[in-house]
Amino acid sequence: MTELTEIPPIAFAAFASLSDADCHARIVAARASLGDKAVILCHHYQRAEVYQYADLTGDSLRLARLASATNAEYIVFCGVHFMAEVADIMSGPGQIAVLPDLAAGCSMADMANLAKVERCWRELAAVLNAEEQVTPVTYINSAADLKAFCGRHGGIVCTSSNARAIAEWAFGQREKILFFPDQHLGRWTGHGMGIPFDEMPVWDPDLENGGLTPEQIRQARLLLWKGHCAVHQMFQPAHIHKFRAEHPDGLVISHPECCFEVCQLSDHVGSTEHIVKIVKDAAPNTRWLVGTELNLVNRLAGEVKEQGKIAQFMSPIVCMCSTMQRIDPQHLAWTLENLAAGHVVNRIAVPEHEAVPARLTLERMLAAS
Repeated sequence: MTELTEIPPIAFAAFASLSDADCHARIVAARASLGDKAVILCHHYQRAEVYQYADLTGDSLRLARLASATNAEYIVFCGVHFMAEVADIMSGPGQIAVLPDLAAGCSMADMANLAKVERCWRELAAVLNAEEQVTPVTYINSAADLKAFCGRHGGIVCTSSNARAIAEWAFGQREKILFFPDQHLGRWTGHGMGIPFDEMPVWDPDLENGGLTPEQIRQARLLLWKGHCAVHQMFQPAHIHKFRAEHPDGLVISHPECCFEVCQLSDHVGSTEHIVKIVKDAAPNTRWLVGTELNLVNRLAGEVKEQGKIAQFMSPIVCMCSTMQRIDPQHLAWTLENLAAGHVVNRIAVPEHEAVPARLTLERMLAAS
């Protein structure tokens, strides 16, 4: 009698050189084989070649909600690492989160790590009573261990959609906020709440006490971590001035990860979901300068073209989220075929000691927003 041997997982090398057309046929076949066992989530910044396979799409807040609501056994997240972590944290027992390419990270998220945040907390505690005076708020673009840190210290998570509501919640708990890792979203949010700039100093994690004096720390209401998004950092006031000179009736819309001066010059500022809604709901034949990731802008431009609307990318230099771009049809085909064969590859599993406090911060966020 012949012994049955388990078929090993399919190696990615067999997919690396496949054309997108060959991948398409294999993705469709594997997807059909999996049926309701798998759901594919795609962030708005995902490349078109992958976005076309999405079952569910959205920005970080929407995808966090969707991840908590799906009943699929496999959550295949076409995004970046922290998004797949959120899916794992918010999913139910027996559900498995998968990231098709483990190299899909986030440079902004990497600008704040647990060791630096814990050192910051110790330094704050030497100047004031951090546990009673400071609410830590982490942007969803951060690692699970930082969300867990916030959970252990009475803090919360925010997205670009709900940052104002979350900041109001945080100030309702304590008098100060430590906001990381994106200084620009924090600054724009604080400005909208009437906080003066001298009460929103930047905390440089590579300097002792963040480069601040004890008096500056005591005076601060909103401490902004020195971090940023490489994509949104590229947009400059000069791009807006040039657009307005050429198109006086044109409108400008930007993501709050852009610098303060770009946001201030814009007609609208908001999350990716907000940008999509505003442009789609706008009057026909309007022209828009859009300050966010290229894949989203190109997709949006195609969707509103029939209404005579023009949506153009803000920067003259092509710039997209390079880490998000790592999710390609080859990795998606490889992932789905392995799942269809009963093999889980690139599973994202947050340790329970981190998942419990991180889940608390996400639940606080969903309740507050």
